[in-house]
Amino acid sequence: MAIILRLDRVLADRKMQLKELADKIGISIVNLSRIKTGKIKAIRFSTLDAICKELNCQPGEILEYKQDQLS
Repeated sequence: MAIILRLDRVLADRKMQLKELADKIGISIVNLSRIKTGKIKAIRFSTLDAICKELNCQPGEILEYKQDQLS
């Protein structure tokens, strides 16, 4: 997939644990962990909004587009 999730990097920059963020935005740690590891196919805008508000960041700091390269 061409979209890479960088939530782990933003959390590290903010010195925040995954559980702390999950508690603050009201999402299960399992679902937030899936977002962090990129094991999701979609993310709701409301979830992205809550993450960005809590981490004081832009969506572009969490989502990165990397063009697929053909072999």
